[in-house]
Amino acid sequence: MKVCLFGRGGKVGRALAPALEAAGHELVELDFAEAMVDFTAPEAAPEHVSRALEAGVPCVVGTTGWDPAPLGQAARERGLALFHAPNFAIGAVLMMRLAEEAARHLPRAEIVELHHEEKRDAPSGTAKATAARLPGETPIHSIRLPGLVAHQEVLLGGEGELLTIRHDAYSREAYVSGVLLALERLPDLPAGLTTGLEAFLQ
Repeated sequence: MKVCLFGRGGKVGRALAPALEAAGHELVELDFAEAMVDFTAPEAAPEHVSRALEAGVPCVVGTTGWDPAPLGQAARERGLALFHAPNFAIGAVLMMRLAEEAARHLPRAEIVELHHEEKRDAPSGTAKATAARLPGETPIHSIRLPGLVAHQEVLLGGEGELLTIRHDAYSREAYVSGVLLALERLPDLPAGLTTGLEAFLQ
């Protein structure tokens, strides 16, 4: 597939670009693309998505900290897929699924998310997506420190016990498999916005 990658020089992009090429994809400019992938910044992603949709190119977006819903409507009107996920690591998606199941039995929960100090949004998109799957108003604690990449734990408490479900991404290569899966499934998605890698992990 011919892919336009926005954010190629960023932390995720530097890991993703060679992985896309190794998987047989060709990196091209938007005018020649069959799909667009964006891992940039919340102030840049909406413009990139708008440009792609205007060019008739479906999108896979990993940038968080912005609302993709309005552009989801634009994608639907153009008959194009817009796929957005707060996290492309398979383990992170499973962590959210396990936390949702555990919360049925241990309903008191809190989330601690830890990221590198350059991450713009707090709480992270993953933490907010996790909280949305848990009952009540789940507190989220955000930590931004050097030396971190992307880490999250969900702590669920009961009388005399504590269950901790944790996911750690130690490098940006953790997101590659999810992006490749999204590109593979992109042609089968309905027009408009689809959110979350769990849509592919049934």
